[in-house]
Amino acid sequence: MRLLFISGVIGALLSAGNVDGNDWVRDLQARAIREGKSPLGHWGKDPENYTAWGSHSNRLIPVYTFGTRGAADKVRLESYSGVNSLYRNAAELRRLYGRMPDKTLNQAAEYLDQTNLYDLQLAAAAAGKKQIFLVVFDGMDWQTTRAAAIQATQSLAYSEGRGTGLHWLDYTAGDTSEYGFMVTSPHNEGTDIDVNGQAVKNVGGKIFGGYDPHCGGDVPWKSIDLGYLIGKPAAGCTLHAYTDSSSSATSMTAGIKTFNGAVNVDHSGAPVNTIAHILQRQGWLVGAVSSVPISHATPAATYAHNVERDDYQDLTRDLLGLKSISHPVQPLDGLDVLIGGGYGHVSTPATHEAIEKLQGKNFVPGNVYLTQEDARVVDLKHGGKYLVATREAGKPGAQSLRQTAEQAAKENRRLLGFYGNGKYNGHLPFATADGEFNPTMGRAASATSPSRTEFYTPADLVENPTLAEMTEAAITALARPEKKFWVLVEAGDVDWANHDNNIDNSIGAVKSGDKAVKVITDWVEKNSNWKDALVIVTADHGHLLVLERPELLVTPKN
Repeated sequence: MRLLFISGVIGALLSAGNVDGNDWVRDLQARAIREGKSPLGHWGKDPENYTAWGSHSNRLIPVYTFGTRGAADKVRLESYSGVNSLYRNAAELRRLYGRMPDKTLNQAAEYLDQTNLYDLQLAAAAAGKKQIFLVVFDGMDWQTTRAAAIQATQSLAYSEGRGTGLHWLDYTAGDTSEYGFMVTSPHNEGTDIDVNGQAVKNVGGKIFGGYDPHCGGDVPWKSIDLGYLIGKPAAGCTLHAYTDSSSSATSMTAGIKTFNGAVNVDHSGAPVNTIAHILQRQGWLVGAVSSVPISHATPAATYAHNVERDDYQDLTRDLLGLKSISHPVQPLDGLDVLIGGGYGHVSTPATHEAIEKLQGKNFVPGNVYLTQEDARVVDLKHGGKYLVATREAGKPGAQSLRQTAEQAAKENRRLLGFYGNGKYNGHLPFATADGEFNPTMGRAASATSPSRTEFYTPADLVENPTLAEMTEAAITALARPEKKFWVLVEAGDVDWANHDNNIDNSIGAVKSGDKAVKVITDWVEKNSNWKDALVIVTADHGHLLVLERPELLVTPKN
Protein backbone atom coordinates (compact mmCIF):
# COMPACT_ATOMS: atom_id res chain seq x y z
CA MET A 1 0.00 0.00 0.00
CA ARG A 2 2.86 2.39 0.82
CA LEU A 3 4.46 1.83 -2.59
CA LEU A 4 1.13 2.37 -4.32
CA PHE A 5 0.65 5.65 -2.46
CA ILE A 6 4.12 6.89 -3.37
CA SER A 7 3.56 5.88 -6.98
CA GLY A 8 0.32 7.82 -6.99
CA VAL A 9 1.99 10.93 -5.59
CA ILE A 10 4.74 10.77 -8.21
CA GLY A 11 2.20 10.27 -10.95
CA ALA A 12 0.26 13.29 -9.81
CA LEU A 13 3.40 15.42 -9.77
CA LEU A 14 4.43 14.32 -13.23
CA SER A 15 1.01 15.06 -14.66
CA ALA A 16 0.89 18.58 -13.19
CA GLY A 17 2.14 21.05 -15.80
CA ASN A 18 5.84 21.90 -16.12
CA VAL A 19 6.89 18.82 -14.11
CA ASP A 20 8.70 16.44 -16.42
CA GLY A 21 11.30 14.81 -14.21
CA ASN A 22 14.28 16.29 -16.09
CA ASP A 23 15.14 18.32 -12.97
CA TRP A 24 13.06 16.55 -10.38
CA VAL A 25 13.86 18.51 -7.22
CA ARG A 26 13.53 21.82 -9.02
CA ASP A 27 10.10 20.73 -10.21
CA LEU A 28 9.09 19.69 -6.68
CA GLN A 29 10.11 23.11 -5.42
CA ALA A 30 8.39 25.04 -8.20
CA ARG A 31 5.12 23.21 -7.72
CA ALA A 32 5.26 23.61 -3.94
CA ILE A 33 5.50 27.38 -4.36
CA ARG A 34 2.74 27.48 -6.97
CA GLU A 35 0.32 25.40 -4.90
CA GLY A 36 1.37 26.52 -1.42
CA LYS A 37 1.84 22.98 -0.14
CA SER A 38 3.69 19.79 -1.05
CA PRO A 39 3.50 16.07 -0.25
CA LEU A 40 7.28 16.27 0.22
CA GLY A 41 6.95 18.30 3.41
CA HIS A 42 6.87 21.86 4.65
CA TRP A 43 8.81 24.62 6.42
CA GLY A 44 7.17 25.22 9.77
CA LYS A 45 4.42 23.52 11.74
CA ASP A 46 1.60 23.55 9.19
CA PRO A 47 1.50 20.63 6.69
CA GLU A 48 -0.90 22.65 4.56
CA ASN A 49 1.50 25.57 4.16
CA TYR A 50 4.84 24.86 2.47
CA THR A 51 6.29 28.28 3.38
CA ALA A 52 4.97 28.81 6.91
CA TRP A 53 8.34 29.48 8.57
CA GLY A 54 11.31 31.37 7.16
CA SER A 55 13.53 31.87 10.19
CA HIS A 56 15.80 29.84 12.49
CA SER A 57 15.00 27.19 15.08
CA ASN A 58 16.35 25.80 18.35
CA ARG A 59 17.05 22.32 16.95
CA LEU A 60 20.06 20.37 18.14
CA ILE A 61 22.82 20.63 15.53
CA PRO A 62 25.14 17.79 14.40
CA VAL A 63 28.91 18.05 14.86
CA TYR A 64 31.42 15.97 12.89
CA THR A 65 35.10 16.02 13.83
CA PHE A 66 38.14 14.59 12.07
CA GLY A 67 41.46 14.07 13.79
CA THR A 68 39.92 13.76 17.28
CA ARG A 69 39.20 10.11 18.02
CA GLY A 70 42.10 8.74 20.05
CA ALA A 71 43.54 12.22 20.59
CA ALA A 72 44.38 13.84 23.93
CA ASP A 73 41.77 14.73 26.52
CA LYS A 74 39.71 17.80 25.58
CA VAL A 75 40.68 17.29 21.92
CA ARG A 76 38.20 14.42 21.64
CA LEU A 77 34.57 15.30 20.97
CA GLU A 78 33.55 12.79 23.62
CA SER A 79 35.27 15.03 26.20
CA TYR A 80 32.25 17.36 25.92
CA SER A 81 29.32 14.98 25.34
CA GLY A 82 27.59 12.13 27.15
CA VAL A 83 28.68 11.93 30.78
CA ASN A 84 30.89 14.97 30.12
CA SER A 85 28.02 17.17 28.88
CA LEU A 86 27.88 20.51 30.69
CA TYR A 87 24.09 20.21 30.46
CA ARG A 88 24.37 17.66 33.27
CA ASN A 89 26.16 20.18 35.50
CA ALA A 90 24.23 22.97 37.24
CA ALA A 91 27.34 25.01 38.03
CA GLU A 92 28.51 24.89 34.42
CA LEU A 93 25.09 25.98 33.16
CA ARG A 94 25.11 28.97 35.51
CA ARG A 95 28.60 29.88 34.31
CA LEU A 96 27.60 29.57 30.67
CA TYR A 97 24.25 31.40 30.73
CA GLY A 98 24.85 33.61 33.77
CA ARG A 99 21.84 32.00 35.45
CA MET A 100 20.09 28.63 35.58
CA PRO A 101 17.93 28.39 32.42
CA ASP A 102 14.49 26.86 32.97
CA LYS A 103 14.18 23.13 32.26
CA THR A 104 17.70 23.00 30.80
CA LEU A 105 19.55 20.87 33.37
CA ASN A 106 19.39 17.29 32.05
CA GLN A 107 21.22 14.46 33.79
CA ALA A 108 20.75 12.29 30.71
CA ALA A 109 22.08 14.85 28.20
CA GLU A 110 24.21 13.37 25.41
CA TYR A 111 24.71 16.70 23.66
CA LEU A 112 27.41 19.33 24.04
CA ASP A 113 27.20 23.11 23.64
CA GLN A 114 28.42 25.32 20.80
CA THR A 115 30.97 26.92 23.11
CA ASN A 116 32.64 23.53 23.51
CA LEU A 117 33.87 23.81 19.91
CA TYR A 118 35.94 26.80 21.01
CA ASP A 119 37.23 24.72 23.93
CA LEU A 120 38.11 21.87 21.59
CA GLN A 121 40.01 24.13 19.19
CA LEU A 122 42.03 25.72 21.99
CA ALA A 123 42.83 22.30 23.39
CA ALA A 124 43.85 21.03 19.96
CA ALA A 125 46.28 23.91 19.48
CA ALA A 126 47.74 23.36 22.96
CA ALA A 127 48.11 19.64 22.23
CA GLY A 128 50.20 20.30 19.12
CA LYS A 129 47.78 20.43 16.21
CA LYS A 130 49.23 22.44 13.34
CA GLN A 131 46.20 23.02 11.12
CA ILE A 132 42.66 23.71 12.34
CA PHE A 133 39.70 23.96 9.96
CA LEU A 134 36.29 25.08 11.24
CA VAL A 135 33.68 24.43 8.53
CA VAL A 136 30.28 26.02 9.18
CA PHE A 137 27.30 25.18 7.00
CA ASP A 138 25.17 28.16 7.99
CA GLY A 139 21.62 27.05 8.75
CA MET A 140 22.15 23.33 8.11
CA ASP A 141 20.44 21.04 10.59
CA TRP A 142 20.12 17.26 10.55
CA GLN A 143 17.00 17.39 8.35
CA THR A 144 18.69 19.59 5.74
CA THR A 145 21.68 17.25 5.65
CA ARG A 146 19.45 14.22 5.24
CA ALA A 147 17.57 15.83 2.35
CA ALA A 148 20.86 16.42 0.52
CA ALA A 149 22.07 12.88 1.25
CA ILE A 150 18.84 11.36 -0.07
CA GLN A 151 19.07 13.32 -3.29
CA ALA A 152 22.78 12.58 -3.66
CA THR A 153 22.42 8.81 -3.15
CA GLN A 154 18.95 8.51 -4.67
CA SER A 155 17.95 6.38 -1.71
CA LEU A 156 16.57 6.60 1.82
CA ALA A 157 19.94 5.67 3.26
CA TYR A 158 19.21 6.48 6.91
CA SER A 159 16.55 7.76 9.30
CA GLU A 160 18.68 8.59 12.36
CA GLY A 161 22.28 8.99 13.47
CA ARG A 162 25.30 10.30 11.59
CA GLY A 163 24.06 9.26 8.18
CA THR A 164 25.71 8.46 4.88
CA GLY A 165 25.82 9.71 1.31
CA LEU A 166 27.93 12.88 1.48
CA HIS A 167 31.70 13.04 1.64
CA TRP A 168 31.95 14.28 5.22
CA LEU A 169 29.32 11.78 6.40
CA ASP A 170 31.24 8.81 5.01
CA TYR A 171 34.82 9.96 5.48
CA THR A 172 36.57 8.43 8.52
CA ALA A 173 39.92 10.31 8.47
CA GLY A 174 41.81 7.13 9.29
CA ASP A 175 39.25 6.18 11.95
CA THR A 176 39.77 9.50 13.79
CA SER A 177 36.29 10.90 13.12
CA GLU A 178 33.63 11.45 15.78
CA TYR A 179 29.98 12.50 15.70
CA GLY A 180 27.82 14.35 18.17
CA PHE A 181 25.27 17.16 18.42
CA MET A 182 25.02 20.44 20.27
CA VAL A 183 22.74 23.11 21.72
CA THR A 184 22.82 26.45 19.90
CA SER A 185 20.56 28.63 22.04
CA PRO A 186 21.97 32.16 22.74
CA HIS A 187 22.32 34.10 25.96
CA ASN A 188 19.27 36.13 25.02
CA GLU A 189 17.11 37.63 22.30
CA GLY A 190 15.88 41.22 22.37
CA THR A 191 18.97 43.17 23.38
CA ASP A 192 18.77 46.77 22.17
CA ILE A 193 22.01 48.41 21.09
CA ASP A 194 23.51 51.74 20.06
CA VAL A 195 25.71 51.09 17.04
CA ASN A 196 27.30 54.53 17.12
CA GLY A 197 28.25 54.24 20.78
CA GLN A 198 28.86 50.48 20.59
CA ALA A 199 26.77 50.07 23.71
CA VAL A 200 24.07 47.75 25.04
CA LYS A 201 20.96 49.53 26.28
CA ASN A 202 19.17 46.71 28.10
CA VAL A 203 21.63 44.10 29.36
CA GLY A 204 19.96 40.69 29.40
CA GLY A 205 17.50 41.35 26.59
CA LYS A 206 13.91 40.15 26.58
CA ILE A 207 13.95 36.35 26.10
CA PHE A 208 16.52 34.08 27.74
CA GLY A 209 18.22 31.16 26.08
CA GLY A 210 18.23 27.53 27.18
CA TYR A 211 17.22 24.11 25.91
CA ASP A 212 14.40 21.85 27.07
CA PRO A 213 14.92 18.33 25.62
CA HIS A 214 11.43 17.27 26.67
CA CYS A 215 10.07 19.75 24.12
CA GLY A 216 12.91 20.10 21.60
CA GLY A 217 13.99 16.47 21.57
CA ASP A 218 17.10 14.80 22.94
CA VAL A 219 18.51 14.00 19.48
CA PRO A 220 18.47 16.09 16.28
CA TRP A 221 16.15 13.78 14.35
CA LYS A 222 13.40 13.84 16.97
CA SER A 223 11.28 16.90 17.72
CA ILE A 224 8.60 16.81 20.39
CA ASP A 225 7.07 20.26 19.93
CA LEU A 226 7.83 22.13 16.72
CA GLY A 227 6.42 25.30 18.25
CA TYR A 228 8.99 25.21 21.04
CA LEU A 229 11.80 25.17 18.49
CA ILE A 230 10.65 28.45 16.95
CA GLY A 231 9.70 30.35 20.09
CA LYS A 232 6.03 29.40 20.03
CA PRO A 233 5.87 26.66 22.66
CA ALA A 234 2.86 24.56 23.50
CA ALA A 235 1.54 24.36 27.06
CA GLY A 236 4.15 22.89 29.37
CA CYS A 237 7.10 23.96 27.23
CA THR A 238 9.38 26.83 28.20
CA LEU A 239 9.97 29.82 25.93
CA HIS A 240 13.65 29.79 25.02
CA ALA A 241 15.34 32.06 22.50
CA TYR A 242 16.68 30.53 19.30
CA THR A 243 19.95 31.87 17.96
CA ASP A 244 20.94 33.99 15.02
CA SER A 245 24.16 33.44 13.07
CA SER A 246 26.27 36.08 14.82
CA SER A 247 25.57 34.86 18.34
CA SER A 248 26.12 31.23 17.37
CA ALA A 249 29.32 31.94 15.46
CA THR A 250 30.59 33.94 18.43
CA SER A 251 29.98 30.90 20.63
CA MET A 252 32.10 28.72 18.35
CA THR A 253 34.94 31.22 17.86
CA ALA A 254 34.99 33.02 21.23
CA GLY A 255 33.51 30.46 23.63
CA ILE A 256 30.74 32.58 25.16
CA LYS A 257 26.97 32.90 25.08
CA THR A 258 25.86 36.32 23.88
CA PHE A 259 22.85 38.14 22.50
CA ASN A 260 21.47 37.74 19.01
CA GLY A 261 23.09 40.31 16.76
CA ALA A 262 26.38 40.43 18.68
CA VAL A 263 29.75 39.81 17.05
CA ASN A 264 32.41 38.79 19.59
CA VAL A 265 31.07 40.93 22.42
CA ASP A 266 29.54 39.48 25.57
CA HIS A 267 25.96 40.03 26.71
CA SER A 268 26.93 43.42 28.19
CA GLY A 269 28.72 44.54 25.01
CA ALA A 270 32.34 44.01 26.10
CA PRO A 271 34.71 42.72 23.37
CA VAL A 272 36.20 39.25 23.80
CA ASN A 273 39.08 37.42 22.14
CA THR A 274 38.46 34.79 19.49
CA ILE A 275 40.43 31.66 18.73
CA ALA A 276 41.90 33.50 15.72
CA HIS A 277 43.16 36.37 17.91
CA ILE A 278 44.75 33.96 20.37
CA LEU A 279 46.42 31.76 17.77
CA GLN A 280 47.61 34.67 15.65
CA ARG A 281 49.43 36.07 18.68
CA GLN A 282 51.13 32.68 18.99
CA GLY A 283 52.42 32.92 15.43
CA TRP A 284 49.64 31.13 13.56
CA LEU A 285 48.26 32.43 10.27
CA VAL A 286 44.48 32.88 10.35
CA GLY A 287 41.83 33.21 7.68
CA ALA A 288 38.16 33.13 6.72
CA VAL A 289 36.33 32.03 3.58
CA SER A 290 32.63 32.40 2.76
CA SER A 291 30.23 31.97 -0.13
CA VAL A 292 28.35 35.04 1.13
CA PRO A 293 29.67 38.57 1.84
CA ILE A 294 32.98 38.81 3.69
CA SER A 295 31.57 40.59 6.75
CA HIS A 296 28.34 38.66 7.18
CA ALA A 297 27.84 37.18 10.63
CA THR A 298 29.88 33.99 10.42
CA PRO A 299 33.07 35.24 8.74
CA ALA A 300 32.86 38.44 10.79
CA ALA A 301 32.82 36.39 13.99
CA THR A 302 36.24 34.98 13.23
CA TYR A 303 37.86 38.27 14.19
CA ALA A 304 35.72 41.43 14.38
CA HIS A 305 34.01 43.18 17.32
CA ASN A 306 30.65 44.90 17.10
CA VAL A 307 27.33 45.10 18.94
CA GLU A 308 25.56 45.15 15.54
CA ARG A 309 26.04 42.31 13.07
CA ASP A 310 24.79 44.49 10.20
CA ASP A 311 27.51 47.15 10.65
CA TYR A 312 29.22 45.54 7.68
CA GLN A 313 31.76 48.21 6.75
CA ASP A 314 33.14 48.41 10.29
CA LEU A 315 33.21 44.64 10.59
CA THR A 316 35.23 44.48 7.37
CA ARG A 317 37.64 47.09 8.76
CA ASP A 318 38.31 44.86 11.77
CA LEU A 319 38.83 41.86 9.51
CA LEU A 320 41.36 43.79 7.42
CA GLY A 321 43.21 45.52 10.26
CA LEU A 322 41.81 49.03 9.76
CA LYS A 323 40.53 51.50 12.36
CA SER A 324 36.83 50.91 13.04
CA ILE A 325 33.99 52.00 15.30
CA SER A 326 35.13 49.31 17.77
CA HIS A 327 38.86 50.04 17.42
CA PRO A 328 39.13 53.76 16.56
CA VAL A 329 42.68 54.27 17.84
CA GLN A 330 44.56 50.97 17.67
CA PRO A 331 43.14 48.67 14.99
CA LEU A 332 43.23 44.90 15.17
CA ASP A 333 46.03 43.20 13.25
CA GLY A 334 43.64 41.79 10.66
CA LEU A 335 43.19 38.35 9.16
CA ASP A 336 45.98 36.94 7.03
CA VAL A 337 43.48 35.65 4.44
CA LEU A 338 39.93 36.83 3.75
CA ILE A 339 37.99 35.51 0.75
CA GLY A 340 34.28 35.92 0.16
CA GLY A 341 31.44 37.80 -1.44
CA GLY A 342 30.10 41.33 -1.38
CA TYR A 343 31.36 42.51 -4.75
CA GLY A 344 28.96 44.82 -6.60
CA HIS A 345 26.42 45.29 -3.83
CA VAL A 346 26.13 49.08 -3.53
CA SER A 347 23.80 51.43 -1.73
CA THR A 348 21.52 53.84 -3.54
CA PRO A 349 20.05 57.17 -2.39
CA ALA A 350 16.81 55.32 -1.73
CA THR A 351 18.48 52.75 0.57
CA HIS A 352 21.05 54.96 2.26
CA GLU A 353 18.90 56.01 5.24
CA ALA A 354 17.84 52.45 6.06
CA ILE A 355 21.40 51.15 5.81
CA GLU A 356 22.77 53.98 7.95
CA LYS A 357 20.39 53.03 10.77
CA LEU A 358 22.10 49.64 10.89
CA GLN A 359 25.68 50.62 10.06
CA GLY A 360 25.79 53.88 11.95
CA LYS A 361 26.63 57.48 11.13
CA ASN A 362 30.00 56.55 9.66
CA PHE A 363 28.42 54.53 6.84
CA VAL A 364 29.98 55.46 3.50
CA PRO A 365 27.71 55.32 0.43
CA GLY A 366 28.86 52.81 -2.15
CA ASN A 367 29.68 49.15 -1.58
CA VAL A 368 27.79 48.04 1.50
CA TYR A 369 30.59 45.76 2.74
CA LEU A 370 33.89 47.30 1.63
CA THR A 371 34.25 51.01 0.95
CA GLN A 372 36.23 52.21 -2.03
CA GLU A 373 38.77 53.92 0.24
CA ASP A 374 39.20 50.88 2.49
CA ALA A 375 39.70 48.68 -0.56
CA ARG A 376 42.37 51.07 -1.79
CA VAL A 377 44.37 51.40 1.44
CA VAL A 378 44.58 47.65 2.15
CA ASP A 379 45.83 46.89 -1.36
CA LEU A 380 49.56 46.20 -1.60
CA LYS A 381 49.62 48.36 -4.72
CA HIS A 382 48.78 51.38 -2.57
CA GLY A 383 50.95 50.57 0.42
CA GLY A 384 48.61 48.11 2.13
CA LYS A 385 49.25 44.58 3.36
CA TYR A 386 47.03 42.56 1.00
CA LEU A 387 47.39 41.12 -2.44
CA VAL A 388 43.90 41.59 -3.82
CA ALA A 389 41.98 39.35 -6.21
CA THR A 390 38.57 40.63 -7.21
CA ARG A 391 35.91 39.95 -9.75
CA GLU A 392 36.80 41.43 -13.13
CA ALA A 393 34.85 41.50 -16.36
CA GLY A 394 35.84 38.65 -18.66
CA LYS A 395 38.41 37.23 -16.23
CA PRO A 396 37.98 33.68 -14.87
CA GLY A 397 37.60 34.15 -11.13
CA ALA A 398 39.00 30.79 -10.07
CA GLN A 399 42.15 31.27 -12.11
CA SER A 400 42.89 34.81 -10.91
CA LEU A 401 42.24 33.86 -7.29
CA ARG A 402 44.48 30.81 -7.52
CA GLN A 403 47.31 32.81 -9.07
CA THR A 404 47.04 35.52 -6.43
CA ALA A 405 47.02 32.90 -3.66
CA GLU A 406 50.16 31.32 -5.08
CA GLN A 407 51.81 34.73 -5.21
CA ALA A 408 50.79 35.42 -1.59
CA ALA A 409 52.36 32.17 -0.44
CA LYS A 410 55.53 32.74 -2.46
CA GLU A 411 56.00 36.33 -1.30
CA ASN A 412 54.72 35.80 2.25
CA ARG A 413 51.86 38.25 1.72
CA ARG A 414 48.30 38.52 2.94
CA LEU A 415 45.40 37.74 0.60
CA LEU A 416 42.01 39.41 0.05
CA GLY A 417 39.57 37.84 -2.41
CA PHE A 418 36.40 39.80 -3.19
CA TYR A 419 33.74 38.28 -5.45
CA GLY A 420 29.99 37.83 -5.79
CA ASN A 421 26.84 39.04 -7.51
CA GLY A 422 25.93 42.61 -6.69
CA LYS A 423 22.35 42.23 -7.82
CA TYR A 424 21.84 39.46 -5.24
CA ASN A 425 23.41 41.07 -2.16
CA GLY A 426 26.88 40.01 -3.19
CA HIS A 427 26.78 36.25 -2.65
CA LEU A 428 28.20 33.65 -5.03
CA PRO A 429 25.84 32.02 -7.54
CA PHE A 430 23.64 29.38 -5.92
CA ALA A 431 24.15 25.83 -7.18
CA THR A 432 20.99 23.73 -7.22
CA ALA A 433 20.46 20.06 -6.40
CA ASP A 434 21.51 18.86 -9.85
CA GLY A 435 24.76 20.84 -9.71
CA GLU A 436 23.58 23.48 -12.17
CA PHE A 437 22.98 27.15 -11.39
CA ASN A 438 19.31 27.56 -12.25
CA PRO A 439 17.29 28.40 -9.11
CA THR A 440 13.52 28.35 -9.20
CA MET A 441 11.05 30.21 -7.03
CA GLY A 442 11.29 30.23 -3.25
CA ARG A 443 9.50 31.90 -0.38
CA ALA A 444 10.57 35.38 -1.52
CA ALA A 445 9.05 34.83 -4.95
CA SER A 446 5.74 33.46 -6.17
CA ALA A 447 3.95 32.62 -9.35
CA THR A 448 2.94 36.29 -9.54
CA SER A 449 6.38 37.71 -8.74
CA PRO A 450 8.90 35.38 -10.42
CA SER A 451 11.37 38.24 -10.75
CA ARG A 452 12.41 37.52 -7.14
CA THR A 453 13.97 34.30 -8.44
CA GLU A 454 17.70 34.59 -9.07
CA PHE A 455 19.10 34.30 -12.58
CA TYR A 456 22.80 34.12 -13.41
CA THR A 457 24.54 35.19 -16.58
CA PRO A 458 27.48 33.24 -18.05
CA ALA A 459 29.72 36.02 -16.73
CA ASP A 460 28.42 35.48 -13.18
CA LEU A 461 29.56 31.87 -13.36
CA VAL A 462 32.90 32.47 -15.06
CA GLU A 463 34.01 35.52 -13.10
CA ASN A 464 33.30 34.02 -9.67
CA PRO A 465 35.13 31.09 -8.08
CA THR A 466 33.16 28.42 -6.24
CA LEU A 467 33.38 27.90 -2.49
CA ALA A 468 35.61 24.87 -3.09
CA GLU A 469 37.95 26.98 -5.22
CA MET A 470 38.00 29.72 -2.60
CA THR A 471 38.85 27.11 0.03
CA GLU A 472 41.70 25.75 -2.06
CA ALA A 473 43.07 29.27 -2.56
CA ALA A 474 42.90 30.03 1.15
CA ILE A 475 44.83 26.87 2.01
CA THR A 476 47.41 27.70 -0.66
CA ALA A 477 47.97 31.13 0.88
CA LEU A 478 48.03 29.89 4.48
CA ALA A 479 49.99 26.64 4.23
CA ARG A 480 53.52 28.02 4.37
CA PRO A 481 56.65 26.20 5.56
CA GLU A 482 57.02 26.07 9.34
CA LYS A 483 53.72 27.92 9.83
CA LYS A 484 50.60 26.70 11.62
CA PHE A 485 47.24 27.96 10.42
CA TRP A 486 43.57 28.25 11.40
CA VAL A 487 40.78 28.89 8.92
CA LEU A 488 37.01 29.12 8.96
CA VAL A 489 35.11 28.05 5.83
CA GLU A 490 31.43 28.98 5.60
CA ALA A 491 28.86 27.51 3.24
CA GLY A 492 26.60 30.49 3.84
CA ASP A 493 24.20 29.80 0.99
CA VAL A 494 22.56 26.93 2.92
CA ASP A 495 21.05 29.50 5.28
CA TRP A 496 19.89 31.75 2.47
CA ALA A 497 18.22 28.79 0.75
CA ASN A 498 16.48 27.63 3.93
CA HIS A 499 15.26 31.15 4.74
CA ASP A 500 13.78 31.10 1.25
CA ASN A 501 12.14 27.68 1.85
CA ASN A 502 13.85 26.44 -1.30
CA ILE A 503 14.72 22.73 -1.12
CA ASP A 504 16.44 22.79 -4.53
CA ASN A 505 18.82 25.58 -3.50
CA SER A 506 19.28 24.05 -0.05
CA ILE A 507 20.43 20.69 -1.39
CA GLY A 508 22.66 22.40 -3.93
CA ALA A 509 24.26 24.52 -1.22
CA VAL A 510 24.96 21.50 0.99
CA LYS A 511 26.57 19.65 -1.90
CA SER A 512 28.67 22.72 -2.80
CA GLY A 513 29.88 22.89 0.79
CA ASP A 514 30.62 19.17 0.74
CA LYS A 515 33.02 19.79 -2.15
CA ALA A 516 34.83 22.36 -0.02
CA VAL A 517 35.15 19.83 2.81
CA LYS A 518 36.68 17.36 0.36
CA VAL A 519 39.22 19.99 -0.70
CA ILE A 520 40.26 20.19 2.95
CA THR A 521 40.45 16.47 3.64
CA ASP A 522 42.29 15.84 0.37
CA TRP A 523 44.84 18.49 1.36
CA VAL A 524 45.33 16.89 4.77
CA GLU A 525 45.78 13.46 3.19
CA LYS A 526 48.38 14.78 0.77
CA ASN A 527 50.22 17.40 2.82
CA SER A 528 49.64 16.65 6.52
CA ASN A 529 48.12 13.91 8.69
CA TRP A 530 45.37 13.43 11.25
CA LYS A 531 47.76 13.78 14.17
CA ASP A 532 48.56 17.35 13.07
CA ALA A 533 45.21 18.38 11.57
CA LEU A 534 41.77 19.01 13.06
CA VAL A 535 38.62 19.50 10.98
CA ILE A 536 35.26 20.38 12.51
CA VAL A 537 32.18 20.27 10.27
CA THR A 538 29.00 21.67 11.76
CA ALA A 539 26.32 24.37 11.47
CA ASP A 540 25.43 27.40 13.53
CA HIS A 541 21.70 26.73 13.85
CA GLY A 542 18.78 24.96 12.25
CA HIS A 543 15.61 25.94 10.43
CA LEU A 544 12.29 24.08 10.46
CA LEU A 545 12.19 21.82 7.42
CA VAL A 546 9.83 18.89 8.01
CA LEU A 547 10.12 16.04 5.50
CA GLU A 548 6.81 14.21 5.42
CA ARG A 549 7.65 12.08 2.35
CA PRO A 550 11.46 12.22 2.01
CA GLU A 551 11.32 9.44 -0.58
CA LEU A 552 9.99 12.03 -3.02
CA LEU A 553 13.49 13.49 -3.27
CA VAL A 554 14.46 10.36 -5.22
CA THR A 555 14.03 11.01 -8.94
CA PRO A 556 11.45 8.56 -10.35
CA LYS A 557 12.54 6.18 -13.07
CA ASN A 558 10.78 6.55 -16.40
